Order: sequence, then C-alpha cells, then structure tokens
Amino acid sequence: MAGIILLAAGLGSRFIAAGGEGNKLNATLTETAENATSIFDVTLGQALKSGLAVHVVTRTGNIQVQVSCRRAGVPFTLTESAGTGGSIAAGVRDTPEWDGWLVHLADMPFVTPDIFATVADTLHLKPVVRPFWQNEPGHPVGFSREMGDKLLQLHGDHDAHELIRSHDLLRIDFNTSSVITDIDLPEDLSHSLLALNGTIHAAS
Repeated sequence: MAGIILLAAGLGSRFIAAGGEGNKLNATLTETAENATSIFDVTLGQALKSGLAVHVVTRTGNIQVQVSCRRAGVPFTLTESAGTGGSIAAGVRDTPEWDGWLVHLADMPFVTPDIFATVADTLHLKPVVRPFWQNEPGHPVGFSREMGDKLLQLHGDHDAHELIRSHDLLRIDFNTSSVITDIDLPEDLSHSLLALNGTIHAAS
C-alpha cells in the first residue's frame, strides 16, 4: 500500500514578508456562513478523498495543523527540520509499512483525488513518478518501495531534487495546472480561488 506524505513543516516566510498573517497553511481559502476552511484543510481533504493513507509532517508550533489532523484521524510527525529533505525522511521513517510514498506539499490544495490515485497506480512502473503540466514538473512526486532507504537519508532543501534527477523517472502529463499551482503569497489566495473555483468546490 502506498500513501501520501503531506509536508506541512514550512515556515511560509515569503507569505509573511508579503503581508500575510501567521503560517500560510492556516490562512482561509474557502469560507461559508458556517465555517472557514484553511489551505491545509483543503489539501488534506483532497488527499483523504483519494482513498490512500495520509501522514502529515508538521512543526511543533503549528497547533492548527495538528488540530486538523486529530479531527480527521490523520497521524502526524512533528519536526523542526528547516528543509524539505528532512521532512520527507521523517515521514518515511514513521510509515515503514508503506510500499511507496507520494510526497505532496500542503500549500498545493488544488491537486484532486484522481491525480493522487493515478500517481499511486503507476508506482510499480518506475522508481520515481512525477506529474507534469506543459513541461513543468509538479506534485505529488511518487517514490516506489525501493527508494525507501534513500528517502531516509534526505536532509536539507536540495537532496530531494538530486534524488529525483538521479533515478529513472516516469513522467505523467496532466491537462491541469493544479499539479504545479501552489499558494506562496497573500494575493495567490484570491487569484487561485478565481482560477480554480470548480476544484475548490469539489474539495469542500
């Protein structure tokens, strides 16, 4: 069984520097009269609807993400790692029973359940599987079971990119920009909502 490692340990420094308040993953992405849904909650919902197991890696200080995980019954790992590689290694370490890992970024809420499922279904074909849109590499990035030991050795920000480049890659071309669309700055909230309104409603 493959599962999704949802990386939610970033500091969101660019978001704050551009005027955003608090960790960007906790910013409201959708809002109704009844409740507000954060970026993280939408991403988590998309991942869970894929039917795959989900494990979150987040920071000790991000209490809101931890509350969301507990509410959804999703296990999580706490880390103070400053790099993506360290977060991936922590997630893989705590999911040794999985047969493969789909590494996804929690600030990419527009990836739909069928995209997760497609990547997972092709993990037996190559060591690394990656979505693309118009020649741009996206997420989630799938790693087969044979990559487990190498994933455990990751640290810093660049190791994961080097690992992907050094292994045989299966490229899956999608006809949606959701596989490359993240939320980096405060203005991305409104822009992304307008551009991908249908995807957001599907995730709600």
